[in-house]
Amino acid sequence: MRAPDQKQIQARRLFIGRSLAALLFVVVALAIVLVRLYWLQIQHHDHFKTLATDNRIKLLPLPPSRGEIYDRNGVKLAQNKTSVDLVIIPDQVDDIDAVIGELRQILTITEDDVNRFKKLKRRKRRFEQVPIRTDLTQKEMALFAVERHRFTGVDLGVSYRRYYPYGEFTAHVVGYIGRINERELESIDKAAYAGTSHIGKTGLERYYEESLHGEVGVQRVEIDAAGHIIRVLETQPPSSGQDIHLYFDIELQKTAYEALGEHAGAVVAIDVKTGGVLAMVSKPAFDANLFVNGISFKDYNALRDDPANPLFNRSTHGRYPPGSTIKPFIGLAGLETGTVHPGQTIYCPGHYRIKNAGRTFRDWKRRGHGTINLATSIEQSCDVYYYDLAYSMGIDTLQENLSQFHFGKQTGIDMPRETSAILPSREWKKSRYKRSWLPGDTVNSGIGQGYFLVSPVQLAYATAVLAADGRLILPRLAARVGNASTLPADDSIERIEKKNPSNWEQVIDGMLLVTEGQRGTAKRLRNEHYRIAGKTGTAQVVSMKQNEVYDETKLAREKHDHALFMAFAPVEDPQIAVAVIAENGGHGGATAAPIAHRVMDAWFGIEREEPEQRLAREQGDE
Repeated sequence: MRAPDQKQIQARRLFIGRSLAALLFVVVALAIVLVRLYWLQIQHHDHFKTLATDNRIKLLPLPPSRGEIYDRNGVKLAQNKTSVDLVIIPDQVDDIDAVIGELRQILTITEDDVNRFKKLKRRKRRFEQVPIRTDLTQKEMALFAVERHRFTGVDLGVSYRRYYPYGEFTAHVVGYIGRINERELESIDKAAYAGTSHIGKTGLERYYEESLHGEVGVQRVEIDAAGHIIRVLETQPPSSGQDIHLYFDIELQKTAYEALGEHAGAVVAIDVKTGGVLAMVSKPAFDANLFVNGISFKDYNALRDDPANPLFNRSTHGRYPPGSTIKPFIGLAGLETGTVHPGQTIYCPGHYRIKNAGRTFRDWKRRGHGTINLATSIEQSCDVYYYDLAYSMGIDTLQENLSQFHFGKQTGIDMPRETSAILPSREWKKSRYKRSWLPGDTVNSGIGQGYFLVSPVQLAYATAVLAADGRLILPRLAARVGNASTLPADDSIERIEKKNPSNWEQVIDGMLLVTEGQRGTAKRLRNEHYRIAGKTGTAQVVSMKQNEVYDETKLAREKHDHALFMAFAPVEDPQIAVAVIAENGGHGGATAAPIAHRVMDAWFGIEREEPEQRLAREQGDE
């Protein structure tokens, strides 16, 4: 047998070497696989099991039912109403635009509806329902039911939408909810609002958003590869929002709203005993239901461009010169500081001139009021008396005393973005205008003009404090949030420190003369049912030259003076305090005082006598 040659030996060695290399590679590769399997299956088993499970198990948020809002008698002011919606499930529709076009041939779907749908679609998962139309009528539901077989991925869904049964009467107080916008998305807790598309925008809906909203629930579901729900594995139900019960009285609110008539303005009524806000009108107003599911551009532009500004809440945001309604508070400051005493008199010739100054300040009564003391100055609303009193006290003392009644401060009412208005001072003018305070500024402040501005709720609150003998009970709309009362404990209520209690009585006696005195500026309010302590006010809208005579017949309506009135009743045991501002209403006694009287009559259950009835009674008496 021939021995193998050198080439065969080399070939055999090469084969064996390659075989060993291949075997080594296979062994190493197998070892790597085994190590990897050990790492996956043993060391990190729990982690990858969780990931695998997450591919088929999803947690879906369950939105809570929003708390409802009730008036003092249990009447619903904001409620959740069942809504039948037309919904689209995006992942079941190939061409959404084409489907919407076909739906428009059956139902009314506006461009605003389409735009809202597209915004919501971007925020939701593809397998979730997205409404294209909300709150369908019975007729619209029937029209779609007939054609339903043509539309894959389109169906009727049931949801709850916010409904405000009293529309414009409560728009500014209760406020409204609306869809969460991009700016709000950046600030809210996304987990808390998962599955929720609405949030409080204004009024009580915004102020008590956290209480009304509730807590989101969770549903654990199994889904397929396409994202469809196969079955529900576990459910943690949501917690409903808390209901809110108010001091507010809807019937009194309607009375106050209607009493303003054609005037824009505000009416605020406060329970003197509790600080509860019984009515808070801002007129004109709007229907809050327009905003719930997104107001149309046409409707919003109409409200925004309305010169009467119905979107503006005058009761808490409005700033008006208080006019003569501030005089009782300035008179009280004069008594408490010893600047004047009750029997002290001055002579009113119809004008006032600061010593060593050139300007003359006119009284509203050009011939003057003659000899006047504190009580008669309130009764007849003598400007000269308060020009002199303010000048004698000085702005520092005046500002310090008026700030006790929360002029120039927020009252703390449970409403968002309340104005503090302006209680002028040296520091305020320096900061605002970079100019020094002048004696004439003090004189103007003495009659509630110049830089001095108040909000209607500030004026009502100050009146309630005066009626409550100095007790500073903060005004509140909500009497109870859930089961928790908002009424403060007696020992926590602050009180204005009195120098002499009789000073307060002297001021209230003067306010009684306003409605009962022979020369009272609101003497027509005197009645046999209850006694009213009040003060009229007229605030200039346009500045007048020194010797110019005001003649409203030559001015446009929007340049007429504002009419104001503040009052409380009954005097012996005060229960209700009211402030009224009727924009461009002229004289407080003629316009604003009767509005307050009507509100008080409604609160005390006094049936109002119509003019025809009164005439018949008077003729019968004769």
